[in-house]
Amino acid sequence: MSIITHDIVKVYGAQVVLDKVNINIGKGEIVGLLGPNGAGKSTLMKILTGYIPPSSGNASVNGHDVLFATDEVKKIVGYLPEHNPLYLDMYIKEYLEFVAGIHKLGKATHKRILEIIEQTGLGPEQNKKIGTLSKGYRQRVGLAQALIHNPDVLILDEPTSGLDPNQLLEIRELIKGIGKQKTVVLSTHIMQEVEAVCSRAIIINMGKIVADGPTAELSEIHAHDIVTVEFATATTENLLLTIPGVAKVVKTIGNSWKLQAKPGVDIRPQINKFALNYNLTLLSLYMEEHNLEKVFQALTGKKTKV
Repeated sequence: MSIITHDIVKVYGAQVVLDKVNINIGKGEIVGLLGPNGAGKSTLMKILTGYIPPSSGNASVNGHDVLFATDEVKKIVGYLPEHNPLYLDMYIKEYLEFVAGIHKLGKATHKRILEIIEQTGLGPEQNKKIGTLSKGYRQRVGLAQALIHNPDVLILDEPTSGLDPNQLLEIRELIKGIGKQKTVVLSTHIMQEVEAVCSRAIIINMGKIVADGPTAELSEIHAHDIVTVEFATATTENLLLTIPGVAKVVKTIGNSWKLQAKPGVDIRPQINKFALNYNLTLLSLYMEEHNLEKVFQALTGKKTKV
């Protein structure tokens, strides 16, 4: 395993930010860490990088304890914080030389900078000051500094925050490419990003892991089937609730309704029978696709209409 945590707890005063967090992340995985603001995502990432200690429990990266072998952990981890602190008055190459010096790359510095500029797509801007760059290119510089020492593990806190759609797609593709060779853990609020980039999602809420698994499986296991129907004439919520297998009913527009099924029940045949029994013309019927956003809302208490 690349990353292992055992009963990680982090307390600030009377506030429990992480509550017995246990995760195992294997080599070569791209894992999305999801959760609402204040869930504990950034705190967990800082513990994994050795920047702050846990209050109790332990964690290791590639077998190195984050508390007792912090220097070793920092050698094998690349970290991009949420706010991407950069020296805006430095030129890109100058900044990367500075970071390479911190990692003591020595004679390999020049070659490594050229490699990382190519890998992160910084070539067109490589002779500019960081302060003149767009947000997308600044994120690339942040990724470049995280990668300069060729770490085994990459930890990215909100790497696409504030990017426009084109920049977002470019950074996604870059992360996917990096993930072919390294273990990547990224936090985000964008569900589509996790579905597009990550093979696995860990959802954290109020300091606890509430779901962990392949993104497609999480959607199937935790999401309820939602069927949208439209009738030619009016019906009532109470009448729709008599359909076998229907757990919840919400009216949308006109004579359209959203029907939430009980777990494991396909209510579509029963809806057809209902329409026949009550002489209702069924104009449309379709099952909404399961997605990670609905799972996230259900597990973190962010309730929406069915």
